[in-house]
Amino acid sequence: MSQGDQAQGSGLIDYAEFSKIDLRVGKVISAEPVPNSRKLIKLTVDLGSEQRQILAGLLRWYKPEDLVGKYIIVVANLKPKQMAGLTSQGMLLAAPCGDSEKPVVLTVAEPVQPGSRIC
Repeated sequence: MSQGDQAQGSGLIDYAEFSKIDLRVGKVISAEPVPNSRKLIKLTVDLGSEQRQILAGLLRWYKPEDLVGKYIIVVANLKPKQMAGLTSQGMLLAAPCGDSEKPVVLTVAEPVQPGSRIC
């Protein structure tokens, strides 16, 4: 089995595939619970050249006001997704993923310009 076959079988992606993901720093401008949802928080995120609405299933662990002002990591080139009657225009990154452990929202160590690309 060649090295390329091993990488393909193990779920590894090459740089060209990774470079398709547009990761950006966003600053949370506002956050509020989504009406009629027990999980979702509606975030307004400054991405430099635009503001986006992002829905995140964090209400079990976070108060919306605690997210305001945070510099978060956003997947900026996801197709919009409808949830609870609203449109999410991206995804924030957090770890771990799952319903049992508190997700920790990924942030930057120091403030940077909103919209900065992560490379």
